[in-house]
Amino acid sequence: MDQTTALALVGAAVLGIAAIVLMLRRRRKDVEETTKESPFAASTEGEKRCPSCGMGNLVTDDRCIACGAKLPG
Repeated sequence: MDQTTALALVGAAVLGIAAIVLMLRRRRKDVEETTKESPFAASTEGEKRCPSCGMGNLVTDDRCIACGAKLPG
């Protein structure tokens, strides 16, 4: 194997490793973005939050549907 062929193989290996690293970083960034909380508020109109567990309940409920605690109001 002459020197030019060896240099071409080393260059191809470096390019391959760099491409793999870039793909893994991009994939990690995509996963981090999907696990973040949404910046948009969710509508809670017509709901009362349980002071014990935080579950959203209908305004007409007097007990929490999740834990059974008494709801305010």
